[in-house]
Parts: sequence; structure tokens; C-alpha cells
Amino acid sequence: MKTAVIKEMTTDELKERLVEERKQLSKLYMGHAVNPLDNPGVIGLTKKTVARIMTELRNRELEIK
Repeated sequence: MKTAVIKEMTTDELKERLVEERKQLSKLYMGHAVNPLDNPGVIGLTKKTVARIMTELRNRELEIK
């Protein structure tokens, strides 16, 4: 997910998306441990998406203060 798309989302949407992305990442890790993924790069992309969402949430938190 691109940073521009993340910045357009509301805080509540970001929190929901963060939960979904973390669940997806967990599933990817478990699936990869049992049976190697065809494209293990998906794990890295999901981790980056989680980091981008967390960064945006933190930036918004700091702007409020």
C-alpha cells in the first residue's frame, strides 16, 4: 500500500487496516513455515505496509499533542 493512500485514510480505518495486516502477516509466517511460499517477497511487503501504517498513526498522534 502506498504512503499517499495511507495518508488519505481516517485514523479509525488505519487502526482496522493495521489489525488486518498483522493477521495477514501472521498467516504468511505460519504458512511459510509449513509450506514455502511461491513468492516470499510478500512477507516483506506486508511488513513494510504495517510499518507505514504505524508510522502514520504515530505522526497523527504527535500532531494532536
